[in-house]
Amino acid sequence: MRMKIVTDSASNMMALDGVPFESVPLRIVTEEKEYVDHSDLDIQQMVQELHSYSGRSQTACPGMGDWLQAFEDYDVIFCVTIISRLSGSYNAAMAAKMEYEEENPGRKVFVLDSYSAGPEMKLHLEKLREMVLEGKDFDTISRQIQEYKNNHTALVFSLQSLRNLANNGRISPTVAKICGVIGIRVVGDVNEEGLHPTDKCRGEKKAVSELLRNMKRLGYHGNKVLIDHCYNENGAEQLKDLIQAEYPQAEISIDKTRGLCSFYAEKGGIMVGFER
Repeated sequence: MRMKIVTDSASNMMALDGVPFESVPLRIVTEEKEYVDHSDLDIQQMVQELHSYSGRSQTACPGMGDWLQAFEDYDVIFCVTIISRLSGSYNAAMAAKMEYEEENPGRKVFVLDSYSAGPEMKLHLEKLREMVLEGKDFDTISRQIQEYKNNHTALVFSLQSLRNLANNGRISPTVAKICGVIGIRVVGDVNEEGLHPTDKCRGEKKAVSELLRNMKRLGYHGNKVLIDHCYNENGAEQLKDLIQAEYPQAEISIDKTRGLCSFYAEKGGIMVGFER
C-alpha cells in the first residue's frame, strides 16, 4: 500500500527523506500583509516586519481542502499537526480524514495531535518515517506513534520577546511590554493545555540553564535532542554545549527555524524537542 506522511508547517520540516512527504502551510495574517509558510517564504524579512508591526495579527491554519489536496491519491496517510489548543489545524485535518475515508473506501488516515510544535513534531515525523520504512502496518504505526508521543517526547521553549504573542491576543500587551523593557526571557513547556511558562529569567545564559533544567524535570536523560531557533544560533550552541557537558553521548542537532514555529516569529526564540 502506498503511504504518505503529511504535516503542517509548524513542524519546521519541509522535506523528509526516503518517504512521500508534504508540509501544508500555516499563515500569519496582519492588517497589512499575509505570510504563507511555504519553502519560498523569506523568513528574515517576515521576522523583521513583524518585529516593527504594532497592529493586530493572527495565525491561520490549513483548511480541510488544503489537507485533502496533500493526501493526493495515497492508500494510507499519517498526519502530524500543531497542538490543537493553539490552532484549528488538527480539527481541519480530522475533517479531511473523515471525508477522504468516506469517499475512498479502504483507504486510511491517522491524525496525530502533537500537543506541541516545531522540533517535537519533527521527532514524531522521523519516528513515523522509521516505522513506514520498516514496513509496519497502519494499525501498528498508529498505536506506536501515539505511545511514542505520549510517553517518550517533550518540548521546552525560551522566548526573548512576547510582542507577537501580544499582537495576536495570546497574552496581555502590558505584560509583553514590561518583559521587553526589563529584558525578561520566558522559559516553559507545552502540553495539551497549551503554552506553560515555568520560569522568567534575565539573560541568555540563565535562560539556557533553565531550558536544560526543565528538560531534566520532564525526564531527559541524554537521548536525542532537536534544537530549533529563530535567529539565535548563539543561544542554541550554548544549550548544545551545556547538554553535551553533562550528557556526552547525546545526539543533538540544531536548525534555524522557519518563523511560524517559534510561536509566531519571535526573534531570539529557542524550541527544544527531545526524547525522554
